Amino acid sequence: MFNINTLAGALVGMAVCWLLLRVTIRVAPHIGLVDCPAAHKIDVRQTPLVGGIAMSIAFFFAVLLLDHGLTPYRFLFAGIMLLVLVGVLDDMRELPPEKRVWAQIAAALLMVAGGGVVLEDLGHLVALDWIFQTGYLAWPFTVFATVGVINALNMSDGLDGLAASMALIALGGVGVLAWWGNDDQVLSMLIVTGSVLVPFLALNLRRGRSALVYMGDAGSMFLGFLLAWFLVQVSQGEQRLMAPVTALWLFAVPLIDTVTTAVRRAFLGRSPFLGDRQHLHHLLLAAGLTRKQTLLVIILFAFGAAAVGLTGELAPLTEPLMFGAFVALFAIHFWITMRAWRTGQLLQWALKESP
Repeated sequence: MFNINTLAGALVGMAVCWLLLRVTIRVAPHIGLVDCPAAHKIDVRQTPLVGGIAMSIAFFFAVLLLDHGLTPYRFLFAGIMLLVLVGVLDDMRELPPEKRVWAQIAAALLMVAGGGVVLEDLGHLVALDWIFQTGYLAWPFTVFATVGVINALNMSDGLDGLAASMALIALGGVGVLAWWGNDDQVLSMLIVTGSVLVPFLALNLRRGRSALVYMGDAGSMFLGFLLAWFLVQVSQGEQRLMAPVTALWLFAVPLIDTVTTAVRRAFLGRSPFLGDRQHLHHLLLAAGLTRKQTLLVIILFAFGAAAVGLTGELAPLTEPLMFGAFVALFAIHFWITMRAWRTGQLLQWALKESP
């Protein structure tokens, strides 16, 4: 279980991340690695986009101290390095969306072809006596799901502390199941990942003051890919730690919000990859909540959904019941959101500065 090596790795991860953040925050303006104000963004200041660089480097330092073999994760590390590199380039030069997607697909292929982390089945989604096998579609379905998770976390990165909090909740949920299932290797990896988020959140989410740093696309893609890897890994095989449907609950808020936003954009004839001011956090802000209140509401929503997922897994509740409940939750959110954005005042707020 939790041992001295894991503790050392977590402490090193926090220390290295804090040091790198403090150094790179000063360097970022001189190399153009800063966030520039845009119509779909909430903040109007230039803020260093170095969180992803600091977190990923600190993560690599931290895992070196673990007493578990890292060979099974070499393609995870390769995918992370690819996405962080592309993310940094995007943060500096604003790459076209399709180039980011191709990089995400390449990382996902490393995951399935090299790492062997594949969604071979979706569990008992609709009946207890039938397993939803993906068959020949296992690889493309896993790639699609991985790209979806990466972009869902990226799209939630529009409010201080939001994306990092969503990642922590999902990581924590998987960590609870890894602890329950005595999977020391997965638990250690999740702990050191969570450790590098702590110093980032300390500088990104400051009481009464503006953020000193953002994670940027490099950070959201790093965390999104890592989350996708472990959500798939622990939900497959005979020794799985959780049913695949539980992953939906652990990552519920970014997933539901992203699908809802993508469908709305499709109705409007817009690309699902183009930013706007119509995500869940924008809706709550338009309704009159402050940023801190909005963050708290979404965190409570995400925590509640993760708690439902863990309860369903450990109680246990049947997978068809958990899947049906998730579909119902999505339908309710979609209906409420679509009705809310039809309100003239909210829509005017969302579109007043849109391009």
